[in-house]
Amino acid sequence: MGLMGNATTFTYDRVSIDVTTATIHCRYLLDDEAFTEIATIPGGNLIAAGVPQAAWWYFLLAGVSYYKTNPAPDVVIADGPSSPDDRTFLETFLIEGLGEFAFRNGMDISQLRVRGLDGVRAPSTPIHAEGHVLIPFGGGLDSLVTVHELAGLAERAALFVAERPGARFEAIELPAQQTGLEIMRATRAIDPKLLDGIDRGYLNGHVPVTGILSALGVTTALAHGFGALAMSNERSASSATTTGPFGAVNHQWSKGLAFELGFSKVLATHIPGFRYFSWLRNRSELSIAEVFAGIREYHPLFRSCNRAFHQDPVRRLDTWCGECDKCLFIDLALAPFLSRTQLSEIFSGVEPLENEALRAQLEILCDTADGVRPFECVGDASECQEALLLTAQRDDRATNAMIQDVAAKITDSPKPALEQPVTIPKRFLRA
Repeated sequence: MGLMGNATTFTYDRVSIDVTTATIHCRYLLDDEAFTEIATIPGGNLIAAGVPQAAWWYFLLAGVSYYKTNPAPDVVIADGPSSPDDRTFLETFLIEGLGEFAFRNGMDISQLRVRGLDGVRAPSTPIHAEGHVLIPFGGGLDSLVTVHELAGLAERAALFVAERPGARFEAIELPAQQTGLEIMRATRAIDPKLLDGIDRGYLNGHVPVTGILSALGVTTALAHGFGALAMSNERSASSATTTGPFGAVNHQWSKGLAFELGFSKVLATHIPGFRYFSWLRNRSELSIAEVFAGIREYHPLFRSCNRAFHQDPVRRLDTWCGECDKCLFIDLALAPFLSRTQLSEIFSGVEPLENEALRAQLEILCDTADGVRPFECVGDASECQEALLLTAQRDDRATNAMIQDVAAKITDSPKPALEQPVTIPKRFLRA
């Protein structure tokens, strides 16, 4: 078990904004090796109130992609002053957000420390309040439910779509068009060296991308005059995927409550009045799926299968693969509320719950067999058990041996998930 990589210091060197090209330039140093990332917000006003503060946080959180190439114990914020709270949150983000990366690479990064020049950065208050809300959109059922429920309650609502330069995905574009909402885009151009990182000896693995995109979303929101960013992260995202030698490991950490509260706290200091929250925070995947089951116009369009978002267009699928853990979980979550025929149509005839070859994967999801839960954005074991028990009671699943057999192994009632606080601004709460 290695403690860290062989690098000595990772430095957040500088961030700059080019107003004429609406770009944010981030520069990092890993010892003497430099990395540059460029984010672009087409049509955005990058001198708007709060944008420089948000761009600084994007700079900090995006740095995780370069830090993990060779984790160093010493992390330095060299671009201006930072507060102890700023550094503590960044430290937590790196350690917890890279928990899966560290687990898979057999590393302990818990001893890394962030240092910098003590000081208070000047805050800035956005022009508009949270009634002007931007909704990050990935084409999956969670963000579609948020759009369906929240957009009509806002004074102004639009979608936020982040993409790599020149890369757009039908799985996002088609349902986005169906919403009828305006799309605010941002592009994230990572340093080209990361693309051939293995050849360069860089370590590879999962990064907390939702945290990075949250910061880019906040920056985009402010550049377009929005006062809130509404995520679609539900309560099971806070549950650990597994336990490693150094504690809990959560694939979805930056979708969880700890990240939301921590990021909201630092934003409140730097951009007072801006609201970052999740519309679905205190809800189960099952309850969200039940809502989505009734929004029929999106059923032929939505996709959450990772194969729909493959960077190589040749390997990208325009249908669900029907075999991965993500496909299986989405099918399982919807199965209590939609018929076998309806789900077969959604999955283009390759519905996972009708595929006996996926029995072992279903057992791990439902915790009826030993095995590490998949490092995917899937519900926790209790939610999967509840969904399977409800599905097993349906007449159109009575002869499905896989569903019936695995359901019979669930001998105890599924444990209720821990309640999560409502983080939604009061103006959006229904009476």
